[in-house]
Amino acid sequence: MTERPLLLLDVDGPLNPFRSRLAGLRGYTSHRMHPADWMSRRDPGSRSARRGLRVRLHPAHGARLLALPFELTWATAWMHQANTMIAPHIGLPGDLPVIEWPELFADDPDGLFWKTRPLLDWAAGRPFAWVDDMISPQDRDWIAAHHPAPALPLTIHARHGLRDRDFTALTRWAAEVSGAGR
Repeated sequence: MTERPLLLLDVDGPLNPFRSRLAGLRGYTSHRMHPADWMSRRDPGSRSARRGLRVRLHPAHGARLLALPFELTWATAWMHQANTMIAPHIGLPGDLPVIEWPELFADDPDGLFWKTRPLLDWAAGRPFAWVDDMISPQDRDWIAAHHPAPALPLTIHARHGLRDRDFTALTRWAAEVSGAGR
């Protein structure tokens, strides 16, 4: 039996459409959270630190993600806090693997998104789909040139979050990869 492809999940943008003004009308619920990285960039006594970061999450996303033929992995600056803060609100297990970034928001010498190189190292040649709001054409080209297995870098608009068409694209891509003998 072959391994399923990886689905590398970002939080802000795909799961938390932070640029949306109408997320509540589309079934998202609002939560106030205090993620460590976000808190490290706030004055501890400030109003924003006391209130926390507003995170909008769709309670049906967990079941939809689990129904996909992928191994789910967090690929987010939230790192392990995605398991404790995000997963319970959307119905994902609290023990998903996490990519531990060597440095958050590091500048890349070639102008790639800071996640791109470490993400490919982590995937270690396995097929993967990556959902993130910051994937650029340059990242796509670099992945195509440097990753030996199929890859689907899927840019998700931070105003919309994951939509039906994204779940459809992920399902189709996984079927194509499985059909190719992967």
